[in-house]
Amino acid sequence: MDQLSPENLPPPGPDGRSAAPLDDLDRAILRELRADGRMSMRTLAERVRVSRSNAYARVERLIADGVITGFTAQVDPVRAGLGTAAYVMVNIEQNSWRKVSALLREVPHIEHLAFVGGDVDLVMLVRTPDNASLRDVVLARIHAVEGVRATRTWLIFDESAPEPTEPEKRS
Repeated sequence: MDQLSPENLPPPGPDGRSAAPLDDLDRAILRELRADGRMSMRTLAERVRVSRSNAYARVERLIADGVITGFTAQVDPVRAGLGTAAYVMVNIEQNSWRKVSALLREVPHIEHLAFVGGDVDLVMLVRTPDNASLRDVVLARIHAVEGVRATRTWLIFDESAPEPTEPEKRS
């Protein structure tokens, strides 16, 4: 998904906002699905205290509105063979972000990339099998992208997932 492309932005609503208006029930459904995207509609309906048809209609609307963009598995990167992780900060040439973005999306092992404001232009999460692979991704692949001026790499020693909120702690 490329959230930076103008064609992927939702049209502004009547109040000038591009975000879909969500009520408390929508937010509860999203919270439950983030905790377990595989739950049945019956279980979802029970957890948010609505009928199954209401839960189904809400989920379908959230999908149609582009609020829910897919369902994924949470993967342990170490057990999946990607035990080395780093944040890579990138400075790029002015006005090259579209081209740089497109080229970096093709580089293997880049799990997430975000254009940011501040001292750097882009922050990426890179996961590789080992340090040698990380070196190759940063020095051979990322630096080879036209428009990349400089990088800084912050090796991640340990990670922890955020604590779930109270409704997400249910099993």
